Amino acid sequence: MLPMLRKSRATMPSLIDEFFGRDLMDSILSERTGVSTPAINVIENTDDFQIEVAAPGLDKQDFKIDLDNNVLTISSEKELKNEEKDGRYMRREFSYSSFMRSFSLPEAVNAEKIKANHKDGILRITIPKREEAKRKPPKQIAIS
Repeated sequence: MLPMLRKSRATMPSLIDEFFGRDLMDSILSERTGVSTPAINVIENTDDFQIEVAAPGLDKQDFKIDLDNNVLTISSEKELKNEEKDGRYMRREFSYSSFMRSFSLPEAVNAEKIKANHKDGILRITIPKREEAKRKPPKQIAIS
């Protein structure tokens, strides 16, 4: 059973999400604001689940990962400020970006052993399965 994906965004009502679809709303928002939700892969292996978040330009300290009541939430907030002074002229630019994605984890995971790492713009979260939830190899039954 794969983790269920839930996206959270305070700027959009869920009715619009369901009617137009998330891809359309993400493309409209990214065109107008320059902000988009990072792509996420969810992979189920024999021993674990892998969640990969493609977030180039973000460092590991920009991410926050929380687990509450079997809901894994990945979020990020980043603020960039740039100020230039040249004689009588001063230019200030700033930008702010954030996102939040939540996953309802199945009961079969071992929440105590969840690990995360960040490398080359990709955040990888490994969610191990409990021993009893791992798929057992095929077994041949003898006929008596």
